[in-house]
Amino acid sequence: MLNRIIIMGRLVRDPELRTTQSGVSVTSFTLAVDRDFKSQNGEKSTDFIDVVAWRQTAEFVCKYFSKGRMAVAEGRLQIRDWKDRDGNNRRSAEVVADNVYFGDSKRDSASGDSYGSPPPYGNPVPASYGGGYGGGYGAPSAEPSGFAEIDDQDGDLPF
Repeated sequence: MLNRIIIMGRLVRDPELRTTQSGVSVTSFTLAVDRDFKSQNGEKSTDFIDVVAWRQTAEFVCKYFSKGRMAVAEGRLQIRDWKDRDGNNRRSAEVVADNVYFGDSKRDSASGDSYGSPPPYGNPVPASYGGGYGGGYGAPSAEPSGFAEIDDQDGDLPF
């Protein structure tokens, strides 16, 4: 059986780091995810999806994400049954995130430049990709290995 989900949206509010009684870090946040289609009146709908992250992923989210940032959450869908204050049975769906990635650059979110941003937790890009971080956040290397400068004077393409 397979239960994997990947969603991309903007954080509705700043995430807050909490700790369980046993000392485990946890955060919950909501992503506003636009639907790919428009309604009959031409407007796009938005789904507000609850996400929970644990341990290092929770710490990463709280440190580097804030309201309005685009985030990609990868994990599993979980359905929880619970009782409200009046004793009524309720059911909630949420994404339990294994990994959270940047969905935009810092430049897109109107603060600073995108180079030097931290990698998504648990998914660093190998140094062979230019020594930077995942998702286009690292500065490209000056001269990628295996490539040679083409002389502009030649006029003929090398292939």
